[in-house]
Amino acid sequence: MSSAFLIVDVQNDFVTGSLPVPGGADVAAAITAHLRAHPGRYAVVAASQDWHSAMGDNGGHFATPGTDPDYVHTWPVHCVADEPGSAYHPALDVSLIDEHFRKGQGAPAYSMFEAVDAEGHDLADALAAAGVTAVDVGGLATDYCVRATALDALAAGLHVRLLTDLAAGVAPETSAAALDELAAAGVVLATTSDVRGLDSL
Repeated sequence: MSSAFLIVDVQNDFVTGSLPVPGGADVAAAITAHLRAHPGRYAVVAASQDWHSAMGDNGGHFATPGTDPDYVHTWPVHCVADEPGSAYHPALDVSLIDEHFRKGQGAPAYSMFEAVDAEGHDLADALAAAGVTAVDVGGLATDYCVRATALDALAAGLHVRLLTDLAAGVAPETSAAALDELAAAGVVLATTSDVRGLDSL
């Protein structure tokens, strides 16, 4: 079984910036440690970045000036393209990443499966081209973009495992609800200590 690791939005704005996730820096470092400890485990290591336009409200994703974000559909300005907040967090070793995908770009986007690479190819096509049938998922945030990515991976027909110690959420209540939803949908919840080999996926 060929597998991939999906790193969701481990970016400065989600660690120390405008939308910080508690434990985000620890997640960045833990993903790096996991990948270094298991060289060759994954056929593809792919990462996504929120990559929003500096102009406008990105299809209603950013709260308009003078209004408060509702933190459900509208958000503070974050991960603006080519600004420091959109960069990967420095604790994430980008040399371990094979494929880079960007999402948003003028519109709301949560799932990594909405992202495209520099040539405009989407994640599903990249995984299919590599013969990937199973994915491990980690990143930020459990209750939003990690949740959406895992659900879309299931919808794409992949076997999906969320490594919960390689992810962190915005709030305990919404993160717990997301984990319950993912488990009910068929996502395997595990930790890095459970990883024994590709045949354990």
